[in-house]
Formats: sequence, structure tokens, C-alpha cells
Amino acid sequence: MSDTSFDIIVIGGGPGGYVAAIRAAQLGMRAAVVEREHLGGICLNWGCIPTKALLRSAEVYRNMQHAASFGLSADGIGFDLGKVVARSRAVSGQLQAGVKHLMKKNKITVFDGHGKLEGKGRVSVTRDGKPVAALSAPHIILATGARARSLPGLEPDGRLVWTYREAMVPDALPKRLLVVGSGAIGIEFASFYHTLGSEVTVVEVMDRVLPVEDAEISAFARKSFEKQGMRIRTGATVKALQKSANEVAVTIEAGGKTETVTVDRVILAVGIVGNVENIGLENTKAVVEKTHVVINEWTQTAEPGLYAIGDLAGPPWLAHKASHEGVICVEKIAGVKDVHPLDTRNIPGCTYCHPQVASVGLTEARARELGHEVKVGRYPFIGNGKAIALGETDGMVKTVFDARTGELLGAHMVGAEVTEQIQGFMVARALETTEADLMHAVFPHPTLSEMMHESVLDAYGRALNF
Repeated sequence: MSDTSFDIIVIGGGPGGYVAAIRAAQLGMRAAVVEREHLGGICLNWGCIPTKALLRSAEVYRNMQHAASFGLSADGIGFDLGKVVARSRAVSGQLQAGVKHLMKKNKITVFDGHGKLEGKGRVSVTRDGKPVAALSAPHIILATGARARSLPGLEPDGRLVWTYREAMVPDALPKRLLVVGSGAIGIEFASFYHTLGSEVTVVEVMDRVLPVEDAEISAFARKSFEKQGMRIRTGATVKALQKSANEVAVTIEAGGKTETVTVDRVILAVGIVGNVENIGLENTKAVVEKTHVVINEWTQTAEPGLYAIGDLAGPPWLAHKASHEGVICVEKIAGVKDVHPLDTRNIPGCTYCHPQVASVGLTEARARELGHEVKVGRYPFIGNGKAIALGETDGMVKTVFDARTGELLGAHMVGAEVTEQIQGFMVARALETTEADLMHAVFPHPTLSEMMHESVLDAYGRALNF
């Protein structure tokens, strides 16, 4: 093995890790990334990106089915599942190549192997059990990410019971599908498979789907899903799986009653656990709680010179959160002026189902729990000219303000392209915008974004177009 010294070593090449390395290189530091599988991490290879490619195929297919309502004709509409999956994988492959290019462009050394802490400032790299390199650096960033959580009795087998990995590369479309968990991952897969023709049942242990969202948005989304034909079971748990040759009998308990649903496949989407094993944490003072490494506001662990970012460091489990943490971590190390801790209240969340869901800031219920007197505005898609022209009238925009100060406490959206629109409210939150600022802003017409403006106006009894 050869000894190699760097200013910063990043273990994990996902959206947190590779971005941290790039920022370090920009600041003149010698950076190395250790990645055991694929640059880009789960997000680029098996998460955010390929699922959006799948969902885009489903969206196009859904629009084709409604061609007549737009005065168009399309006969013999269908799909080739193999080609749909192949496109998704190709999109990931293209972006993975892009990350490799960024590493080369920024003169970042990439080690292909498994990274493990071997003491203060030291990392060993192995591949297939064989030594690759011994690295050293005064600063080490852990960005090892997370994996799908498993539940006792519901362990995925890769054939009948899937995690997100198997769900992204099906060799055939299951006629009947059960999704356990209605967070972003579960609902996105439910939406994809339902659009392509699967009979989908969603089971959620909480009392509503998309439980982290505002209750009103959650209820709106559920109504839309059920209108499309999905079966939703909330306040429910899967008690048992009985597998046969090519199907699964699933026992569901809700409200003291049980029912058995027979499906072809089950997708397990019940959260994630941090990849804390076999990375040498036992050789440090770092603290692990509930499979995640404990950090302070600067991403520092209890071990000097050791940092953790992204999914490994806890919620929200989002790629853009990981990337931003990576930048904060490196800039703090480099002594950059005006570095600010991450305010998780300003991190937008997006779910790319149909209809889409997006939010930032406090829900109405949480705002009230914190003692805010609130003003709430709402605006439906049906009142927006662009939405009507698009044929996308199923949705709403909701805003929550502090009644005393006019602070925008939260924004919550469901409908077409809200995952693109939410950034407007995110910027407003970051700039500490008040209702007056938003009211005076001129929104272009005709756009979906006008609903953002109308929702603000509605909170103060001034809506103009509904």
C-alpha cells in the first residue's frame, strides 16, 4: 500500500460527498473521495434521478391516454417496460459520467473501494478485501449515506418483496402491487406503477399519507390518488406475508380489523437506516444514535477533525440537504467568512407523484403548536388560466403567515409542476420575505406561479381571481 496525504478525505461519493470535495478543491485544498460503488451515490444511481426518469415516462404515457381531450388522436398507445427501464438507467449513466468528469476537472483523486477510519486522520481503502491505499488527512468527512429499512417479518427478498432497487428495474409489470409506506419513495412508486396499469394498494401506519406534509395537502393528495383508483389504507400495519410461487398474501390490520390482500409484488418503503457499519466509528469518539451519526450545527462529530453529512447525519433525508451540508462543512474548515449553519426549516421537500407535492417551512398545525397566530391563504388550480389550458386543474397552493409580523412561515403545494414552483417560496423564506413583499411582486401571466401570488393575497382577504 502507498501512503497518500490530502487536506480532506471524503468517504462516500454521493451528492453530499462529491459536492464537498468539489468545494474543497475550489478553495485550494487537496481532496480525495473514496467510493465503494458508484459516484453519485444512491441519489444519482438508484434514487432521485432514475425514479424521475421512470416517472417522466409514466407522465408522457398518461398524457398520451388523454390525447383526445386536447383535440389530438393517438392510436395503439402502449409501452415497452424494458425500454422504459433502459432509459432510466441511461439517464443515470449519463450523470454518473458527468460526476466523473467533475472529479477530473477539479483535480480530485478518486479511490475505488471501501473506506474505513483507522485512527485519527487515517483512512484505509480496500476492495474485495484487498488493500488499495492508506490515506491521511487532518479533516475527514463521512458521507456514506443510508439504505432501505427492513422490518421483522417483511424482509425484502429481491423477488417478491422489493426495495427501491428492485422496484426501479422490474422485468415485468406486476398486475397487483402493495406498497408499504406512503412517504415520498412509496408514493412515487405507487404513482409510477399505477399509471402503467398496476392495481396498487398503499398501506401507511400513520393516520394519513405523506405524513410529513401539511394535513390539508395530505388529504387533498389522498383524495386525488383514490380518484385515480389507488387503494389507500392508513392507520394500518402489515402483520404477515405469506409467499407462494409468484404472489404474496398480505395480512393488513387497521382499526382492530384484518384483511388479506393477494398481490404479485410488495414494495417496502418504510424509511432508511444510516450506513454506520464497518467504517471504523468504533475507533473514534463519534456518537451514533438510531443508526445516524450525531453532529453539531457545523456537521462536526464528537471526534475532532471528523465530520458527517447527508443521510448518515439524519433528517431530512434529501440530496439537496446533503449537498448544502457538504458546502457548509468545507467552508467552515477553510475559514470562509459568513458561513451559516443549515436551517432545516428552509429546505424544500418534493414528491414527484401525480399530482406532485412540494413544501417548505412550517405546516399550519406546527405553526400553531409553536404559538403563532396565523393567517392562511389558499388558491385552487381550477382558478388558474394556465392550469386550465394545461388540463391540470387538480391542485392547490397554501401559504401560512404569522399574523403579527407577516413572516412567511410555510408554503404547501399539490398539483402540476409544484416541485419547480416551490423554489420561489424557498427563496422568500431565505430572504425573510413578508406578505407585503410577496404582494408587491409582479408574477408573469399566464403561469402556474400566479397561484402563489393569489394564495398570499387570499391569506389577507385580497384574492383577485377566485
